[in-house]
Amino acid sequence: MAISMYQASVPLFVKMLGNLSAILKKAAAYAEAKKIEPRVLLDARLAPDMLSLTRQVQIASDTAKGCGARLAAVDVPKFEDNESSFDDLQARIAKTIEFLNGLKAQQIDGSEEREVTIPTRDQPLKFQGLPYLQYFVLPNFYFHVTTAYAILRHNGLDVGKMDYLGAR
Repeated sequence: MAISMYQASVPLFVKMLGNLSAILKKAAAYAEAKKIEPRVLLDARLAPDMLSLTRQVQIASDTAKGCGARLAAVDVPKFEDNESSFDDLQARIAKTIEFLNGLKAQQIDGSEEREVTIPTRDQPLKFQGLPYLQYFVLPNFYFHVTTAYAILRHNGLDVGKMDYLGAR
């Protein structure tokens, strides 16, 4: 049985964003229990030249919704990147999941060869659908979800691999 472009994208994004949401809930509770100002965790980084937890979540969201939209040939929803609390990040994840859940398999299936263009500061990046998903989106999405997890783990949050992977 072949896997479809929809199956290889939207359900993965929804599951991992749900797992990230659960991790962020633990982080908010951790900050409250330990009397840590939430901004400390939201602004935390693994290294000085890396992006903060907040930006990692925003980029994971952008990557997922952008991929779904581009493969479905619909407009990419624009979010303001103004989240400043765990609740704000939760709302962003919820909006992203809601958008993704609104996409239908028939909009995405067959997009393997669809031309996808990503605007950048220099020149647009151009892909066909399947390489875009496999070699650009999925590694980028998992990088930012993993980095968000690692930032929180590094700052003492008691999470493990099963928090990252989530329930089956």
